[in-house]
Amino acid sequence: MTRIVLDLNDRRPVWRIPESAVKEIRESLPEGWKLARVGSTVDGTGDGAAGASPEVLDAVRGASAYVGLGIPAEVLRTGRGSLRWVHTAAAGVGSSLTQEMRESGVIFTNSAGIHGPPMAETIVGMLLYFFRGLDLAVEGMWEKRWKNEPFLRSDTPVRELSGATVGILGLGGIGGEVARRLEPLGVRILGWKRQRRGGEGGDREVRTGSDGLTQVLGESDAVVVSLPETAATRGLMDRDALAALPEGAVLVNVSRGRLVDTEALVDALRSGRLRGAALDVTDPEPLPDGHPLWSLPNVLITPHVSAVSRRFWRRQSALIVENLQRLVAGEPLRNRVDLEAGY
Repeated sequence: MTRIVLDLNDRRPVWRIPESAVKEIRESLPEGWKLARVGSTVDGTGDGAAGASPEVLDAVRGASAYVGLGIPAEVLRTGRGSLRWVHTAAAGVGSSLTQEMRESGVIFTNSAGIHGPPMAETIVGMLLYFFRGLDLAVEGMWEKRWKNEPFLRSDTPVRELSGATVGILGLGGIGGEVARRLEPLGVRILGWKRQRRGGEGGDREVRTGSDGLTQVLGESDAVVVSLPETAATRGLMDRDALAALPEGAVLVNVSRGRLVDTEALVDALRSGRLRGAALDVTDPEPLPDGHPLWSLPNVLITPHVSAVSRRFWRRQSALIVENLQRLVAGEPLRNRVDLEAGY
């Protein structure tokens, strides 16, 4: 029998594979395949790949496919010669791009796009939080005051999202979902990608390269960072990039904290140049006690939870089933990771 290993018993309940998803995968197995479910707990924090338990390694020996929260190097070493496909239930793959992965010849897929719907909804909420002055309302509530002065002054920062330009850095699974939600609200979408690939961005305005980035930043009332973290994107939103944003712009980062220069961001927020920053990720992460970002009134912080949704496993199990069927049929797999590009 050909075996697929499920190593998805995350220590965090919301990311632990439910029985319904296990059942769906088991009942969809191609003829001649069986499922080995690992019971030991795994830590999928960040990109996962923290390590493999003895139970995992025993299950992987002789297996043809492995699905985990990241791909530990030990899994590839143990499964050498039998593994054909490995899949991570995370979108980020940084911790899985080991030398073992690069030399394995195994097909590697990730969960890009699976998190898109809930993250896009979070991003829309973050934008509305600043555009509609909900931060000002919350401030008044904490002070127990009917504080409408900031809303009523002639230079009020409160504005409509309709008619605004939102720059989206990365129009992949997350960025595309954001655009689809904002366009019906009358928002102009301006996308940016490091390199243009066929079909990416659809009919939207998409710019590329360093000059394109400067153009996007200069025209955007708000910028959403939804790029994978790679050597090329790390530190992308540095002091110069933040200075290119118009005064009063909003920054949203749901990607990885290291894509934004934290010190430069704090300075831009303190000076009042930026209307606000909504951060689901930070650098460092978790954000330590006493960090300046905690005390700035124009910052909204969520603790790396923008992807949380109890519907996640419906999309994840469907992707696993489809790719397993494609593997058996000799067809290209969805979400194949480019080991050189890093996503």
